[in-house]
Amino acid sequence: MTDPNRMPVHIGIVMDGNGRWARAKGLPRLSGHNAGMLAMKEIVKRASALGVKYLTVYAFSTENWKRSIEEVSGIFNLLVVYVDRELSELHANNVRVRILGDYEELPANAVERLNRSLKITADNSGLQFNIALNYGSRGEIARGLRAVAADVLAGRLAPSEIDEALIADRLYTAGMPDPDLIIRTGGERRLSNFLLWQSAYSEFVFSDVHWPDFTPREFEKSIEEYQGRERRFGGR
Repeated sequence: MTDPNRMPVHIGIVMDGNGRWARAKGLPRLSGHNAGMLAMKEIVKRASALGVKYLTVYAFSTENWKRSIEEVSGIFNLLVVYVDRELSELHANNVRVRILGDYEELPANAVERLNRSLKITADNSGLQFNIALNYGSRGEIARGLRAVAADVLAGRLAPSEIDEALIADRLYTAGMPDPDLIIRTGGERRLSNFLLWQSAYSEFVFSDVHWPDFTPREFEKSIEEYQGRERRFGGR
């Protein structure tokens, strides 16, 4: 059972295994993404109920554009459906939606729904639900460093003033605590360009369960594994 006094403040999830889940069942890949959306809904609800303050999910990476046009278009259509279907419940549950990544490059209907979700939930004070869309951590860091370089060139910043806190403040996650726990489903053991800067001292839990089968109970099991560890942050 999870310990409410040791709940991670910020959890990141690499939601992996939709395609393999579908293939194992003889279904098209998009069926896996649809099932994954349903799983995500349940995990958001459970994270909110457990008192997690920040939940960041890796929904679409900058590398995912390499997939087929049909799959990419299908993912964005599912995103529109998700927002249309779930926004009122997210808002009613005091969830605040944030987007990490250059989401303005997504199709216009997806951008419109996302902007609406950001506006409607902007003042909510419960779980902050970060959706990483068109996101890549190396690109995020490069974007932040360009902003720092522009400030130096403009004379607003001296090179000697550049430190870790200043760089962190130029990232999409500015103002948020770093993730305490990062979960990756689907059996892979890598970050895949997700929150590289922010995960310097995160704990990692890797699950062999494909994302569509990652139930709230599996989520709690990952938190329990995290809670069984001692975090030392290099102290000893």
